[in-house]
Amino acid sequence: MTSLIFKTASNVVLPITLLFSIWVLFSGHNLPGGGFIGGLIGASGFALYLIAYGAKALRNIVKIDLNLLLALGLLCILSSGLLSLLQKKIFLTAMWINMKFIDAYVGTPILFDMGIYLVVLSSILIIMLALEESI
Repeated sequence: MTSLIFKTASNVVLPITLLFSIWVLFSGHNLPGGGFIGGLIGASGFALYLIAYGAKALRNIVKIDLNLLLALGLLCILSSGLLSLLQKKIFLTAMWINMKFIDAYVGTPILFDMGIYLVVLSSILIIMLALEESI
């Protein structure tokens, strides 16, 4: 598209959707949301940018290799399950660590959700870029 308004809007909407997707990711444990819907929201911001500027411009702003991002997400998912096996519990049992210096609990469910987020975001981006570049 060559519309200046659309390009300007996509520049504004992309950071907002990425911030919102991260908020949905972290609020998903106690509220509706999580890694899957957060990844879809982030991918929708990138899709808008892809439509406005094209595949080359999107590859310029996404500096990391998407296959590496996909593998990192799968590693997060796998490690969240393996941590429970190390404690002699059932695979994917939630494990919690008390972070006393920040007065919060950090657990494996957020590691799992972050892995899902990365897998969904990277796989959608890989598919969108492959479809755009095949035309």
